[in-house]
Amino acid sequence: MGLRSRTGTAVCAALAAMTLALGATPAGASGAAPAPRSTEGLPYAGSTGVGVHNAYEKAKYPYFADALDSGAAMLELDVWTNFFGSSWRVAHSNPFGNDNNCENATTPGQLRTKPRNQPLAGCLADIRSWHDAHPGHRPVVLKLELKDGFAANLGRGPAELDALLTGALGDAVYRPGQLAAGHPDLDTAARAGAWPDRAALAGKFIVELIPGTLEEGNSSDTLWTDREYAVHLRSLAAQGLLARAAAFPAVHRAEPGDPRTRYADASLRPWFVIFDGDASAYAGGSVDSGWYDRNHYLLIATDAHNVAPAIDSTRPTEAQARDRLALLAGRHATVVSADWYPLPQVLATVVPRGR
Repeated sequence: MGLRSRTGTAVCAALAAMTLALGATPAGASGAAPAPRSTEGLPYAGSTGVGVHNAYEKAKYPYFADALDSGAAMLELDVWTNFFGSSWRVAHSNPFGNDNNCENATTPGQLRTKPRNQPLAGCLADIRSWHDAHPGHRPVVLKLELKDGFAANLGRGPAELDALLTGALGDAVYRPGQLAAGHPDLDTAARAGAWPDRAALAGKFIVELIPGTLEEGNSSDTLWTDREYAVHLRSLAAQGLLARAAAFPAVHRAEPGDPRTRYADASLRPWFVIFDGDASAYAGGSVDSGWYDRNHYLLIATDAHNVAPAIDSTRPTEAQARDRLALLAGRHATVVSADWYPLPQVLATVVPRGR
């Protein structure tokens, strides 16, 4: 190979690595467009990307690897833990079994080759196999909605989830202990600007936990996912074991002011630095969304299509989706979430937050 060929190859490789680090899959790999160059060097908390609601649904993506290929900044999984099944199950409305596009691929070559409808462990195996094939990929939020909450009495509690995530994804997970390093808690770290930049988070997954719809509607359930995992983080930190934690609990649903005041135990509040609520509330003026940005908290704005004027939830025009992304980035969202899976060019877009 001549000097010109070697130089050209090196340049192409460098450009590909830069594109992946900035948050997009290179055009040609999945049809997604690279992230704008204006995101270079931005802190992760200083950028805004686009997420896909319930990305495990087969009607959206035949395989979860397709969702990972989409370029999306966030992918959501619904998880069931109750005694009707023997594992962490992934489905939308079936509490008894699995109904999803995950296939438990243990190598990149197995992606899109095996039976689907796998438990959470199978989805994580797909994610790891995809990660192994794309080691410098964009940072991705894995949003887990625990539909009926943790079930520690069945071996499906916070510690067991940490073990499952760690065993499947290992060092591909960006952990609370990494953010909190050198700080007493997550809040202090976030406000100090401790989130890495996007390039430093290349090849990482951030796991977000929210309470599920069934859990929130269950009047007899007094220990929801968010509080239970925050208690877990506080306990690990007190023991010097925060490095074991593999997920971040989110404060669910938008409220004016600091929504962490809902937790009567004030010692839990510093363990929340991700907030997840309705995009219309953040865009409508009743919530000071700039407060999240100023403190470097991550803000997940869901149902982005419902912000007035409402646009199609699945197939808006590309211009409409990009305008909605720009509007919510200006309202300080970190992730703008909708069902825009038919728009990979939009899903792969990353823009500066707050502009």
